[in-house]
Amino acid sequence: MLISFSIQNFGSIRDKQTLSFEADDSTHLEDYYVIKAGGMRLLKLALIYGANASGKTTILKALDFLRKLALNPKSQKNETLDFQPFLFDDQTPHQSSILSIEFLQNEVRYFYEVEFTQQAILREELYSYKTKKANVFKRTTDVEKQLSAITFGSKIAISKVFEKTLEANTLANNTVLGGFLKTNVEFAELQQATIWFKFSLLPIILPNLALHQIPANLQSGNTKKIVLQILKAADLRISDIAEKKNENLSTDEARNLISTVMKGLQYSDTQIATFNVINQKKLEFEHTVQNKRYSLPLELESQGTQRYYGSALLLCLLITKTSIINLDELESSLHPDLYIHFLLTFLVNAKSSQLIATTHNREILNNKDLFRNDAIWFTQKNEFGATELYSLADFDTSVVRDTTNVYNAYKVGKLGGVPHLGDYYIDFDQEE
Repeated sequence: MLISFSIQNFGSIRDKQTLSFEADDSTHLEDYYVIKAGGMRLLKLALIYGANASGKTTILKALDFLRKLALNPKSQKNETLDFQPFLFDDQTPHQSSILSIEFLQNEVRYFYEVEFTQQAILREELYSYKTKKANVFKRTTDVEKQLSAITFGSKIAISKVFEKTLEANTLANNTVLGGFLKTNVEFAELQQATIWFKFSLLPIILPNLALHQIPANLQSGNTKKIVLQILKAADLRISDIAEKKNENLSTDEARNLISTVMKGLQYSDTQIATFNVINQKKLEFEHTVQNKRYSLPLELESQGTQRYYGSALLLCLLITKTSIINLDELESSLHPDLYIHFLLTFLVNAKSSQLIATTHNREILNNKDLFRNDAIWFTQKNEFGATELYSLADFDTSVVRDTTNVYNAYKVGKLGGVPHLGDYYIDFDQEE
């Protein structure tokens, strides 16, 4: 489970910003929002509001970038890391960036931090909290020589041969976690950290990702039953899901989507690599009208139905596995009522999963019986053009009281995170 995530000098974020899943002292909606694990109270949900270009998606992309650093090591040491630091400043383009994360894996708390530039990983460290905070490793890099040096904590017993092998496999532009994945040795703490990044934290889901292209044979058994139940509850008038052979599902987008979901369902890399997309089955939705059954190919369903079918697959994953999903623009193609239905289905049924979602949908803020203050976040650009991230729970009682209508307060700009729009009229005679 995710405890917190911090970002510094990455994209639109200049100064350190932290997204926290630690619940505050409130017991409001405790049974639906709060998971008790590792001696902590952690939230299931973080909804991030903000104007366009305020940095909402940057937070999700930074988390996804960290996942890639951990799991996808570069094969050549001269390859650069694909990101941009904060560019609206004279100093930050030449400074390093820092990402840090706290998470729970098998009830053990870990803290991981990595400092980097586009050319190299400069510093990296991992701590575990089995009883009290203990260093697992620290890593530094000689950028000029492109050599990594790794030191291990006093309680870590490893051989010199392993240490040198791991250093050799940790290229200057690779993380130690990535180097470990290329090293055939046992190391419990590194193994647990990489397992968490691989199976708990799923890749980012952007609005243009066609969720409905997930192949039908991933819906076997209980998964299909759950998805169908979710679709029926959404009043989409779908009574069954049928399958027909499809010879044309081999796009890059489909393959990437398959990989995303199969990893979440804990398929091995080998199974994913050998998965044959060409011979998958094509979906048709069965509709019952006046006691007669009619089948409609998925591509003829509305965009909203297609999107919610994909959302139902994500819900199934969140409900049946311990997963963390980063979803950009949750409300994309969904009616506001269906959007809230999705969130409530997740909150009521998921036991140990977490959802981070950017959104512009304000309707949930109109009903305090649906949200907790510590689950609502805002992004806003400051006078330097840099993203600031803060929670609704950060406001004191002079701004947000128990009686405050949060929807109205947000709508009028009292909480920030809204665009400051100019005049509607265009002056066609204005001189350049």
